[in-house]
Amino acid sequence: MTTNEIRRKFLEFYEKRGHTVIPSASLLPENDPTTLFTSSGMQPLVPYLMGEMHPGGRRLADSQKCFRAGDIEEVGDNRHNTFFEMLGNWSLGDYFKAEQLPWFFEFLTRELGLDPRRLYVSVFCGNERIGVPRDHESVRIWQEIFKRAGLDCADIDRAEENGLRGGRIFYYDEAKNWWSRSGAPANMPVGEIGGPDSEVFYDLGAGLGKHENSSWRDKPCHPNCDCGRFIEIGNSVFIEFLKTADGFVPLPQKNVDFGGGLERLAMVVEGKDNVFETGLFINAIKAIEKMSGKNYRSDMKAFEVIADHLKGAVFIMGDDRGVAPSNVEGGYIVRRLIRRAIRYGRLLGISENAWISSVARIIIDDYEEIYPELAKNSRFILSNLETEEKKFAATVEKGEREFGKWANAVNSGKGKDKDMMAGAAAFKLFSTYGFPIEMTVEMAAEKGKAVDLEGFAAEMEKHQELSRTAAAGKFKGGLADGTDETKKLHTAAHLLLAALRRVLGPEVTQKGSNITGERLRFDFSHPEKLKKEQITAVEEIVNRVIAEDLPVRYEEMSLAEAKRRGAMGVFESKYGDKVKVYFIGPAGEEFSSEICGGPHVDHTGALGHFRIKKEESSSAGVRRIKAVFE
Repeated sequence: MTTNEIRRKFLEFYEKRGHTVIPSASLLPENDPTTLFTSSGMQPLVPYLMGEMHPGGRRLADSQKCFRAGDIEEVGDNRHNTFFEMLGNWSLGDYFKAEQLPWFFEFLTRELGLDPRRLYVSVFCGNERIGVPRDHESVRIWQEIFKRAGLDCADIDRAEENGLRGGRIFYYDEAKNWWSRSGAPANMPVGEIGGPDSEVFYDLGAGLGKHENSSWRDKPCHPNCDCGRFIEIGNSVFIEFLKTADGFVPLPQKNVDFGGGLERLAMVVEGKDNVFETGLFINAIKAIEKMSGKNYRSDMKAFEVIADHLKGAVFIMGDDRGVAPSNVEGGYIVRRLIRRAIRYGRLLGISENAWISSVARIIIDDYEEIYPELAKNSRFILSNLETEEKKFAATVEKGEREFGKWANAVNSGKGKDKDMMAGAAAFKLFSTYGFPIEMTVEMAAEKGKAVDLEGFAAEMEKHQELSRTAAAGKFKGGLADGTDETKKLHTAAHLLLAALRRVLGPEVTQKGSNITGERLRFDFSHPEKLKKEQITAVEEIVNRVIAEDLPVRYEEMSLAEAKRRGAMGVFESKYGDKVKVYFIGPAGEEFSSEICGGPHVDHTGALGHFRIKKEESSSAGVRRIKAVFE
């Protein structure tokens, strides 16, 4: 069974059960300043999980493109990826546990043909402090499911301490079986939604586990341990709680948010012990083998880093809102992925020019049928890869030169360090010259020297703490919080786009937005800096519409009808065939009509006085406006 068949079978399975199949949202989130990338299937659907009506109805299914920068260092263990596809099905206040858990079991065993004897599940053990009880309901449902399959359905409490002991249902605390975008309940900010979950694990076989090694020999093996024997293949999250300043309260609706990694499902269906030999990676792996003259199994981590990181970079740059490598925000992550891939290619001995572009072409070819935007944006992807490869070659040269100065100083007796490079010196190479710490360690070893990695880690921690402090202020709030101020600025974004098109011309389109409760950041297509009088004209138009107190309403219609009626919609792909179109102004005399998911105010008079604080360049051909209400 190919990965395309797995994806298709999943979507068809849930479509037959009343779900509307919706397209993947962009990897670059719209109106969510809390994160750089879409990292889960639920992220684009938060407003609907909180009660907003989705045009596709209350049952949805999709395969969502996801990217998790936090997993960059995890790649290399045969199962972690930075970019992945998350198969998802959703109940927005419709069905719940009684339908969800049997359906997923049926999909795994009947549609994918997995052996039920190799399936194990986990449930939430409860937390009295936050007022969420043990999930007895899920346990009962799983017991019935396994009993029908003719299997022992005993449940094991305190799984970490007690191990397998012949059970199939395991209890874990909120560190394992609670899901929100922020993790465990204690980490959730006010306004975040989440709930307990039930995960399904596949037993790869006792021979694959690390529990025979000294570090695991005396520890009990259980589905959620790190020995390597088990792999999570699906997680049914029951999103039913909202965190408030006074604790957790029930949401108006009980939701199901299921996510299953396509890469991991392909791995178990194909009978592999790692995701990198599945059809989703094998063509890239074979190309790297040919260029390096080495076998994947001889240096798995290097191959996995290269294949994973280049795929992540390709998908981020190939998105219709894609970003190029740079030193800030998402561009920094793209640059880090590319340079780390080049670094591991160097370790494998790959020396041919533009080799990363060759791997990228294979990735584009593998995915273009499912994600045609990769082929459409292939010139942008490949040109940036070629430029970055050349830039990094210069970086390596500068870093090696600086390292040489240190080595010469040490050899001449002038340097402070004798046998070890100080952590601060290694961090300077990293932060100033972009020189990877792995390369510093490698070169030091060649000269019989070491690197103070603890000192380097301390310097990195100081740097990251500064970054986190800055980010905490920068990414405060977000559209998903649903506050009145956020709704006002979201509505203002519609007015701003319409005003810009009136002042600058109909060729202006939205390129992105980032909204908090304090300000609106809006990117739009325009080749040059706005003149002062143009900014004034845009402000005057927006404020005139606000003063007219026009009604704000929406209609649901087909995508074709929305286009026929002239609705704008840069992000229309995420909504599917049926969309919401928000109109500002009376019928037949609308000031603005735009495809959008919400939320908005009911009339423009609620907005206040609009002022543009700053207009600047965002990227080539794209300008950025920052605006507030006064």
